[in-house]
Amino acid sequence: MSFKDLFSARDVTVGKPWQRILELTIPLLIGNIAQQLYNTVDTIVVGRYVGDEALSAVGAAGPVVMMIFILFIGIATGAGILVSQRFGAKDRDGLSRVIGNCITLTVAACILTAGLGLLIVRVPVFFGKDILQLMNTPEGNIYNWCRTYLTVIFIGVTGNIFYNILAGIMRGLGDSVSALLFLLLACGINIVLDIWFVAGLGLGVFGVALATIIAQFVSAVACAIKLFRMKDIFTVTLAELKLNRSLSGRIISLGLPSGITQGIFSLSSLLVQSLTNSMGPLVIATSIVVMRIDGFAMLPNFSYGNAMTTYTGQNYGARKLDRLETGSRQGILLSFITSLILTSLTLLMGRPLAGIFTETQELIDYTAKMLRILAAGYLVMGMTQSIQGYLRGIGDTKTPMWISILTNVIMRVPVAYLLAKVTANEEFPNGRAEAIFISLVSCWVLGFILSFIVYLRSKKKLREKVAEEWQTYADEPAPPAEEA
Repeated sequence: MSFKDLFSARDVTVGKPWQRILELTIPLLIGNIAQQLYNTVDTIVVGRYVGDEALSAVGAAGPVVMMIFILFIGIATGAGILVSQRFGAKDRDGLSRVIGNCITLTVAACILTAGLGLLIVRVPVFFGKDILQLMNTPEGNIYNWCRTYLTVIFIGVTGNIFYNILAGIMRGLGDSVSALLFLLLACGINIVLDIWFVAGLGLGVFGVALATIIAQFVSAVACAIKLFRMKDIFTVTLAELKLNRSLSGRIISLGLPSGITQGIFSLSSLLVQSLTNSMGPLVIATSIVVMRIDGFAMLPNFSYGNAMTTYTGQNYGARKLDRLETGSRQGILLSFITSLILTSLTLLMGRPLAGIFTETQELIDYTAKMLRILAAGYLVMGMTQSIQGYLRGIGDTKTPMWISILTNVIMRVPVAYLLAKVTANEEFPNGRAEAIFISLVSCWVLGFILSFIVYLRSKKKLREKVAEEWQTYADEPAPPAEEA
């Protein structure tokens, strides 16, 4: 493979399945690490230069941001699925229409996301309360700084949305390296601006938010330039940009369940965040630091999940059943082995990692303890993500949504509050922090069990459906595929 090929679309319907999955996963993993650095650098900078209250403010903003980003996450997922299927089927015209409609939908998503985000943050629409008050965010600096951070993020949301959707399109084409390169560029810009705005200019939380939206805008522009140079694969004219009701509906119907899944996770996080906030500043700060470290430990899981969606989508479009089954098994195994290694490293390095965010010894001790609780859940979460990536690739985005609703809301929230009530005492009147993390591990384990059962059933149904229609040998030419 030449250096130029690294930055080109990649056909994963040929070659060894595990090797193709790794080729997709590694750039995604590095890119997800860089994406995580956006929030992590913000946290480190404000924690070091402003204080623990600023750290809590930036962290508390996360669930709100993710809850509002449901729509564009849905478009990005639907785009990636249809792009991979059309590319695998070698359908140039269909691919061009999908990409054109995605761009138009992205513009609408930017307007809706910015408007809704600013509304719930700045206006008391929840029975006389705004979203932060509804979450029991502590009054004073934490509330004010969190509100400022969210306001800036939603005003400048265009860069974030366009980058994620355009990068999703590129990954559907098998080009995850270019999206990675642009993200690394943005990450570097974000780090430099964070330090300059906060340590140099003293802009505090406003500064880290401003740095983030500037960096995201740069990555979005770079993605757009690269994508529109792929004229050998697709072309987008005004005709493709015009919304096609059927196609745009297909993109949304495929992607919206994934957006809702993320929204459900964010909703449960908001509900649990309210419980966390009631436990006091130490538990709030502990939760933020744990989630930052947890975010890195979970990155391989999400990377394999996204890679499996692209791999499955292309091979589904090319109608290669053998490669679907072999690749799904190998992807699940790869995710398990990787998670095992990184989970071990996280446990060994828990205290030093916590020390990056704060110098408060009590906070470091609390963080290390909570990480030990989460360790058991990382391994099953890795396999869950690979399985759900497979399901999305064949067009089943609703099942992961229902599993998420069951585990993250119906199960996790009541369990968290029940454990908090059971562990309440004079020292911890609103419950112990362990309740929050034990409830999370419980929902991960249940999610894996349900996902694995669905995976086995879906393989059987797919085998029956395509027994007489599809190619079952990877080296034979594939007939045109219908959209899943």
